[in-house]
Amino acid sequence: MFGLNELLEGYGSNKARRSMETLLDSAPKEAIRLDPVTNSETVLPIDQLKVGDIVIVKPGSSIPSDGTVSRGVSSVNEAAITGESLPVDKSEGDSVFGGSLNNEGILQVRIEKEYADSSLSRMLHLVQEAQETKTPTELFINRFARYYTPFIMIAALLVLLVPPLAFGGEWKKWLYEALAVLIVGCPCALILSSPVAILSGITRTARNGILIKGGAFLEQLGKLDTIAFDKTGTLTKGEPRVERTIVYDPDRFYPVAGAIERTSSHPLSKAIMRELSRFESETWEMERIETVAGVGVFGWRDGAEYRIGNEKSVSALALTESTVAAIREFKDEGLTLVIVSDAQNVLGLFGVADEIRAESAQAIRELNGMGIRTVMLTGDHARSADKVASAVGIQQWHAALLPENKATIIRDLAESATVGMVGDGINDAPALASAQLGIAMGKGTDAAIETADMVLMQDHLGKLPEAIRTGRQVNRIIRFNIGVALGLKLLALALAVPGLLTLWIAILSDMGATVFVTLVSLTLLLRSPRTP
Repeated sequence: MFGLNELLEGYGSNKARRSMETLLDSAPKEAIRLDPVTNSETVLPIDQLKVGDIVIVKPGSSIPSDGTVSRGVSSVNEAAITGESLPVDKSEGDSVFGGSLNNEGILQVRIEKEYADSSLSRMLHLVQEAQETKTPTELFINRFARYYTPFIMIAALLVLLVPPLAFGGEWKKWLYEALAVLIVGCPCALILSSPVAILSGITRTARNGILIKGGAFLEQLGKLDTIAFDKTGTLTKGEPRVERTIVYDPDRFYPVAGAIERTSSHPLSKAIMRELSRFESETWEMERIETVAGVGVFGWRDGAEYRIGNEKSVSALALTESTVAAIREFKDEGLTLVIVSDAQNVLGLFGVADEIRAESAQAIRELNGMGIRTVMLTGDHARSADKVASAVGIQQWHAALLPENKATIIRDLAESATVGMVGDGINDAPALASAQLGIAMGKGTDAAIETADMVLMQDHLGKLPEAIRTGRQVNRIIRFNIGVALGLKLLALALAVPGLLTLWIAILSDMGATVFVTLVSLTLLLRSPRTP
């Protein structure tokens, strides 16, 4: 039975090791660096790559480190990093993970991080570190064992001495009983009740694209009853898009918008240019363009003045009733208003909003169904916050928050609940640190990822409910294992009082319990994750 338990422990460790080896195999050993001046190619080890280097990634090859596609179109398999089984299309400007596999086209990738700082390297380091850390339950069991073991030895000594000396019992019989008590008292099952389950849980979540930085955080994940979410970049994509357009002067609205916004790098300008690409219109060039802070952008062509901006840009104009009503309607819908006008009249309106992630509503619905209270914290205005919260099913929201306000709300929530915080930006770092469990989006800022205790490498919320289910299952298994380990020992020890405890029963209650709790813990590795 001892050999069987060793075999099972080895099986669990090997499964975890194989998961890590799969990640290691994803990392190429060499890369092809392109010299943009001479257009020559050089093969070199990936640890010699520097930020800014351009590398060529051929079909079937792995991307050496995190970067941005500078040229080419292909689909990339990111399963080893994010857990996403379907290939993701990549083209110029898209970010890619080191360790992901290029499927068909040739890509030129600009290296954004050296390999040591890449997602793959960081993931390997943190998972290996997580498997070595001890959870509060393990630390408690270790402390408990320090007192439990001497207690068992004293109990065995009393079983040996008291019956023969006090009641004239047979020394041989009670020596046998004392040995049985010693075997029963071995804390093997108790000590193994937690680490095998924790190892299995961390391996399962890592295999599913969720990086947990330690067993203590996996336990905490299973205890969450409140989760706070940042809005922009977490529940939404963080990329504005035009949701509604009203055109009063089609001959000038599109040319004016294109001529002015083409010169700007503002996120709203990019959203408008994407919208304009859907229409065929005359191309205009402005003779002069001037940015007015807090108002918008002004342009001049053939002596006429044109404007793109917020309500302040048209504050001096006599607006029609229909225009005033349209502006009010856009604001009531929580849309960011972009007004296109000349010096006398409004030419049209854009209503811009941050696009909600496709999986957000389903993830929030699952969390609410699991009894978890959901809260949204955002620096955006109240109308936008209400719109997003209603769309995804968030139960409570707070708007117009500074980073320190978010951290204060998290601390207030934590006084009566176990709180997790999900965010992606530098401004979320204080709140992530204040929560009992900080959860970062995989493509968030380095500050958020370093501060967080858990990272969603797939960069969306779809697998968060499954991760929480895994955390809860780990905690249930640990409690069950501890109950079995102690229960069997107490039952066996009770048999020692009337002298009915045999070595066979002692061995079964000790090693049998150890084998049993190990098997139960390994079920975490055998079960397939639920599809969100």
